[in-house]
Amino acid sequence: MTESPTVPAVAPRSLALAASQPRYLQLAQTLLNEIEGGKYPIGSLLPTEFALCEQFGVSRATAREAVKRLVQMGLVVRQPRVGTTVRARSASTGYRQSTTDVGDLLQYATDTTLVIEARETRQIDAGEAGMLEGSAGETWLHLKGRRHDEGQPKPICTTELWLHPAFRSIQGMEGALQGAVHLAIEQQFGEVITEVEQEIRAVALSRAEAQALDAPAKSPALWVCRKYRNRLGQLVELAISTHPADRFSYSTVLRREWGAANPPKR
Repeated sequence: MTESPTVPAVAPRSLALAASQPRYLQLAQTLLNEIEGGKYPIGSLLPTEFALCEQFGVSRATAREAVKRLVQMGLVVRQPRVGTTVRARSASTGYRQSTTDVGDLLQYATDTTLVIEARETRQIDAGEAGMLEGSAGETWLHLKGRRHDEGQPKPICTTELWLHPAFRSIQGMEGALQGAVHLAIEQQFGEVITEVEQEIRAVALSRAEAQALDAPAKSPALWVCRKYRNRLGQLVELAISTHPADRFSYSTVLRREWGAANPPKR
């Protein structure tokens, strides 16, 4: 049986599709059934990728894709040096992003598809200059689009991107993008992103955003702004995404450094 790179749409609580579905979806369905059946309780660890390969006779790529599918459904979360932990017995309906480091942003960009719908080279005004940490009159590349998850029929967010004038000639920023824009900047220009500054707010969808996302106007949403900086702390890319509340959730893992002193007692 061959494995297909195309990921079929997934029902919120079931991966069952056709009898000829790819091996990774078959494996994901089995793990889903076992989680819902209680074999893997909430808080327990799933078998490692190597263990799944041995148990099911599949490749590591197949095991990895199966687990990734469960992550997208909100059933499990992957943590470095810990493993894959079960966090729910039933699947969520929105996209869940779990972040522990900058590399997880690459995973988010890979797991979803950003469709660029508008591109222009724009001379920024004083208000935009403040947001972009630049000067009025500079010419930045401005991109707008919507991001999609293959398991969801509607877009998961609108996205607005601003790229520094030094990178405004970047290639490949049209149509469906499967990958991170800041990675394309690194590859094409030799720039290195060393820091991502993130701000999240609760907002209400504007009429235009609601129409673009096929959601009710003024319904709750998450506004996420990310600033990608180089070694000198200079802003390379600014990305603003607005997610309807029922289509996206965000989780992060905070770890205490080993050997850190205990807070003083009062």
